[in-house]
Amino acid sequence: MSESKKPLAGGIWYPAAGAGPAMPQFDSPIFQGVPVQPDAAIRPGRWPLVLLSHGVGGHWRSLAWLGAGLAQQGAIVVGVNHPGSTFGDYEMRRSLNHGSRVSDLKTTLDALLADAAMGPHIDSQRIYVAGFSLGGWTSLSIGGLRGDLHAYADYCARSGHRHCRDIARAGIDLTKLDARVWSRSYRDPRVKAVAAVDPALHQGLNAANASDMVDQVLLIGLGQGADRLPDTDFSAPGATLTGILPKARIEIMAPAFHFSALPVCKPAGAKLLAEDNDDPVCSDPPGTDRPVLHDRITRSIARHFGLVP
Repeated sequence: MSESKKPLAGGIWYPAAGAGPAMPQFDSPIFQGVPVQPDAAIRPGRWPLVLLSHGVGGHWRSLAWLGAGLAQQGAIVVGVNHPGSTFGDYEMRRSLNHGSRVSDLKTTLDALLADAAMGPHIDSQRIYVAGFSLGGWTSLSIGGLRGDLHAYADYCARSGHRHCRDIARAGIDLTKLDARVWSRSYRDPRVKAVAAVDPALHQGLNAANASDMVDQVLLIGLGQGADRLPDTDFSAPGATLTGILPKARIEIMAPAFHFSALPVCKPAGAKLLAEDNDDPVCSDPPGTDRPVLHDRITRSIARHFGLVP
C-alpha cells in the first residue's frame, strides 16, 4: 500500500526456470514491447533483489527493458508506480513530495520479503535500487542522500530550466514547502548499493547531505554537450553531486539524451507524439542506437550490483 493507502501497481521479473517461448509485453502504439516468458516458474535459488523507480510522469513499464535485462543477469527485479508521480496519476505538488516514493519502495520491499512464494528466493543481503530521472533521485535518497529544499529553490530561481518552469506553471512556490520533509533522511539500511540514471533534484547539495550515504553508488549520465538535460546534468560546471560522492562510479553515455532511457520506439512513434504535441521522447540525437544504449546501461548496472563480473 502507498502512503495514500491505495494498492501499489507494479511488475516483477525474475530468472526463469527452463527455456520457453518469449512473448513481447507492454506493446503500445508508441513503444515496442519487451520479450519475456509470462508466468514462467522462478529458477530455484536465492537471488539478489533490485527495486526500480521510474521518472516523473513515467510508469513501471517505462523501465521494463531494464527489469527484463537485469533478470536475465540473475536478479529478481520489481518496478512499482509512484502514486501522484506516474502516468495517469500525476500532480506536480504530489510528485515533489519525493519521500513518498521511497516509502513506496520500502513498502514493496517489506511485502516481498514477507511473501510466502517470493520471499524465500530473495537474498536479503543483496538488496539494490536503480532509478531514472526523478527515480534516480529516489534511488539516491533511499541510499541515504538527503535533499536540500533551499538549494533547489535557489537553483530554480537562478536557472529557470525545464523542471523549474513546470513547477512555476503549477503555481508552486518552493520556498513555501516543508523543508523538514524535503530534506530529511530516507535511507533504508537494507539497501546495499544504488544506481541512478540521469538523477534529478541534486543541485546545490554539500557534503553534509551525503554523510549517511551508502558507499556503492553508480551515476549514469545520458548525452553530452547540448544533448544533456540541464536538470539532470550532475557533471555540469557548478554541479556538486560528483564532488560529494567521491566514491561513486560515473559513466557518461553518448550519443543519447534524457529520454533515450525510455522504451524503444516504433517507427511511427515520433509522428504520433508530434501529433499529440507531446514530448519528443522518440527523437534521439543522431547516431543513437537505443537498443544498444539500453544494453549498455543494463550491463553497467549489472556489474555495479555484482550480477556479472
